[in-house]
Amino acid sequence: MAKRPQAKDMFDLQREDAMLRQAPLAARMRPRTLDGFVGQEKIVGEGRLLRRAIMQDRLFSIILWGPPGSGKTTLARIIAEHTNAHFEPLSAISAGVADLRKVVKEAQDRLGMFQERTVVFIDEIHRFNKAQQDAVLPYVEDGTIILIGATTENPSFEVNNALLSRARVFVLEALSDEQIGTLIDRALTDEELGLASYEPILSADARGYLIDMSNGDARTALNALEAAVIAKTPGINNKRLITVDDVREALQSRATRYDKKGELHYDAISALHKSVRDSDPDGALYWLGRMLDGGEDPLYIARRLVRIAVEDVGLADPQALPQAMAAQQAVHFLGQPEGDLALAQAVVYLACAPKSNAVYRAYGTVLKDVQETRNEPVPLHLRNAPTGLMKNLGYGKGYEYAHDLEEGRSDQAHLPPALEGTIYFQPTKRGFEADLHERLAWREERSLRTEATRKAHGPASTPELDPQALAGEEPQDYVDDDEIAPDQQAVRRPAAPRSGRGSRRSDS
Repeated sequence: MAKRPQAKDMFDLQREDAMLRQAPLAARMRPRTLDGFVGQEKIVGEGRLLRRAIMQDRLFSIILWGPPGSGKTTLARIIAEHTNAHFEPLSAISAGVADLRKVVKEAQDRLGMFQERTVVFIDEIHRFNKAQQDAVLPYVEDGTIILIGATTENPSFEVNNALLSRARVFVLEALSDEQIGTLIDRALTDEELGLASYEPILSADARGYLIDMSNGDARTALNALEAAVIAKTPGINNKRLITVDDVREALQSRATRYDKKGELHYDAISALHKSVRDSDPDGALYWLGRMLDGGEDPLYIARRLVRIAVEDVGLADPQALPQAMAAQQAVHFLGQPEGDLALAQAVVYLACAPKSNAVYRAYGTVLKDVQETRNEPVPLHLRNAPTGLMKNLGYGKGYEYAHDLEEGRSDQAHLPPALEGTIYFQPTKRGFEADLHERLAWREERSLRTEATRKAHGPASTPELDPQALAGEEPQDYVDDDEIAPDQQAVRRPAAPRSGRGSRRSDS
């Protein structure tokens, strides 16, 4: 049963103060009010909906979506400070369905006994599976709890549609360089929770380097600053001069904004694909580097390059596909980092190659016709006739052997009658396809002849043949209806075959 929380005593306050002072700088410097909150003016600026809801304590379920270090958790903590509702934080990394049910049960008791609302903050909500998200849904819908979810992943993909429809999504953006600089300066001068007691002096170039390398992530910037200041040996007058080298050592590497399973994965591969399609090797190489630096699977990139080779280059350069497959084999054989260069070579080759999507478009049109038109039989002259029976049925009759013709090709019909004359593959005049365009010019004449024939005689049709006669068989006779009892006339049965030629043993 839920109990009304009691006022904090002296020991509670001392414990919270000690934990706060031991926390990393990014956690210590979190503002407690909206006035101290830096960034996200589009959603918490003066007069904005979310700001009004927080200040008036009229909360509704929300999803906070933004990159790391953009202020999602800080904003949730500010809400906790301003609301009269009970605030219950959970982490999707460690919480399960049992934890959710416990929180919901206490929220129901709290609402029934004290008329007190419960705000449940679920950090990393995208890590909850469908069953866990479904466990929250009914209680968000009936108002038992007010949900605040925080995620770095696109909620359209990671949050159930039913839950998403009952919450409002607020998009947080990465902090600007100016905003990161404000947070850095605030931490350097704060005497209570910041770094002022260390008397740090951050050089201008080190400050610029720290801002640039933090990639708009406040947490990365502040924690790296703290590491650089604490590790620096005091100099003259106990001052600590922080240089670029100090910041570089504290950072170790740039805060990479990439998630090979998240939205940036799809955004980056889209940018790579479109850069190649637009014949820009520089843009394509950059996005390749971003993906590989972010830990992307190189074989995934190789597979996408194969797709680009056939979709966007096609037969404008027949060597595009072998080049992409060679890169895939090199990556598989060499691994990283050696295989990365093979990917770079393939990316540059594909970007510089002439472009054509003629094969891609042609196959798409073919599939549409296959699905939306009648599946007619293969024309008889195109069928093989390995047996005498099949020859008697007309298989292969009238077929023209291309190698026996003067030009080495035949313009005989190769499509079903209803589609005769259709041209699917229309090569461009770029690269190798320019040669193909000339080679296939004869199809236009055939198409015109076919169209003229249709106008004069109507659509072509397959001649009606008597397979039994062609096969040398007599037609099967059926017993007259008058010879069948009325209650048996629903099923017609063939009469027994006549004696002599044509008699066959029944399969029944």
